[in-house]
Amino acid sequence: MITKEMTVGQVLRLYPQTVQIFLELGMHCLGCPSSTMESIEGAALTHGRRVDDLIIQLNKAVQNPVQA
Repeated sequence: MITKEMTVGQVLRLYPQTVQIFLELGMHCLGCPSSTMESIEGAALTHGRRVDDLIIQLNKAVQNPVQA
């Protein structure tokens, strides 16, 4: 389960399928050094997103992976 306290880097390492969610929301700095230390909450605030909505989207992506 993804929480707002986790860093962007942690989420990407544990759940690479979340990359698309971040990109769709305009959060393109996934490889920048700050992503390894910035919390999901901090990233959401920086990009003008509601953290609760972001957490819901990320967890939904993790629970319902797209079948290829």
